[in-house]
Amino acid sequence: MKLTSPQLIATPCDDEEDNLAMLCCHGKNGEMFMLSRYPDEDEVELTWDFEPSTLDGLKVTLSATSLLVELTAGDVDALGGTDRLEITHATAASDMAEVEETLQNILKGTGTYIRS
Repeated sequence: MKLTSPQLIATPCDDEEDNLAMLCCHGKNGEMFMLSRYPDEDEVELTWDFEPSTLDGLKVTLSATSLLVELTAGDVDALGGTDRLEITHATAASDMAEVEETLQNILKGTGTYIRS
């Protein structure tokens, strides 16, 4: 599955939300994607089109213009039956460090993060 978004919105540690790490974006057709995790939880929450799912593990690959999210076979329901979501984005280079820190916080001990 593919999604095009103008930018990735990242919050590595939201003090007002019990230190929630959250990454989200919106597609051109109103789609919404969000990954989030509280630091004291072992699972990542993925929200696709406003439907949340809890994941046991995932792999995320970040580049300057794309974010690839790959799910395990047991979690494909979170993305409507597919195991991959490729997000094309135009996030400013100055915001990429915050995106990377957020993904590291979300995936630490629960998934795989790759920077390409």
